[in-house]
Amino acid sequence: MTTTEREINLIVPAEGLADVPAGPNGDHVVRQEAASGIELEDVRTEEMLVSMGPQHPATHGVLRIVLRTDGEMILEAIPHLGYLHRCAEKIGENIAYFQFIPYTDRLDYVAGMNENWAFCRAVEQLGDVEVPRRAEFIRVIVGEMQRIASHLVTFGTYGLDIGAFTPFLYAFREREYVLDLFEMLCGARLTYSYFTIGGVTHDLPTGWLEKVIEFVDFFEPKIAEYNGLLSFNHIFVKRTANVGPLSKELAIAYAVTGPVMRATGLPYDLRRDKPFSVYPELDFDVVVGTGERGTLGDSWDRYMIRMREMEQCCRIIRQCVEMIPDASDDPATGGAHRAKVKRNFKPKAGEVYVETENPRGVLGFYVESQGAAQPYRVKARAGTFCNLSVLGELCRNVMLADVPAIVGSIDVVMGQVDR
Repeated sequence: MTTTEREINLIVPAEGLADVPAGPNGDHVVRQEAASGIELEDVRTEEMLVSMGPQHPATHGVLRIVLRTDGEMILEAIPHLGYLHRCAEKIGENIAYFQFIPYTDRLDYVAGMNENWAFCRAVEQLGDVEVPRRAEFIRVIVGEMQRIASHLVTFGTYGLDIGAFTPFLYAFREREYVLDLFEMLCGARLTYSYFTIGGVTHDLPTGWLEKVIEFVDFFEPKIAEYNGLLSFNHIFVKRTANVGPLSKELAIAYAVTGPVMRATGLPYDLRRDKPFSVYPELDFDVVVGTGERGTLGDSWDRYMIRMREMEQCCRIIRQCVEMIPDASDDPATGGAHRAKVKRNFKPKAGEVYVETENPRGVLGFYVESQGAAQPYRVKARAGTFCNLSVLGELCRNVMLADVPAIVGSIDVVMGQVDR
């Protein structure tokens, strides 16, 4: 019987090929045990570079990941960025403050309202603009609605990443209700530019808040339906639990934020820990990972954080609808939807850095003014960029099929990463 005709089984350490000694050419020597009665022999395997992307459907945007593999085992994963770089920050330094708001929509284009909010907060602090109380409640309601819509996209596409098609249809069915409400509010369904310096562009339409409550009443029971459909599905749990666990120490070292960080058990949320707007008046929980189905901080925990955050979004929205002041044209009463800001807005010389809790993590804006109508410097601190930077740590010594599960659990949007 020839060697090629023998039935052999690879014996690989449980930790992966990282512990297998390398040969003189850098390849790995793997001990193989032949079928019964056949002597042992050594077989050499070579490493191979596999390019995942930049058009791979499981990369959530135009992202390229170069994988160094040995068979089915990933030895190293290197993300290559920049395919969506559009000089957004440099554009912000050459146009008026108001004019840059539509560009923020194009950063995290799945959560445009929250992107608008982050930039407007920075400019308002720079220019000492006080936002009316009603406008703050509108911002929180709209921001939490956008968080739900964003997490629904994550829920649906994450199922697609690992082979579950049906949850995608459920997620986008409910997301349509949110987009319909946003269309009623500002006429747009993806890039809104609804938040503006000093508040929002215009007040709520008649009956809009009642429709919001109708949506929340309809949506809350759906979350349990999603969990039964996907979250606790045996195959889904096997594909995500104990896959790509992130420790608290690594999360801190890489400045990871948002659901990716909270999945490690770190209860850090700017809405509670560095409160802004009317969040200090609201009652809600910061959801953290527990290692319920596997290892603390694994892919399942990162996914589940978003599912449970949607429940808290509904809770926040209900409180805001009850507490929002009535509309008034007098800013002094707090019932206006926008503060009076001059069209030729020129903040005094100075600089600010303001962070906002967005669906995918902390989004910070550094804005510097030299007293002109255009900012002197605009810089965004994108939470998704830092979250993606830990990918190399998470994708070491895992199977090739685990990479889409890990990338999907990080939930990146490349428009914000590249800018």
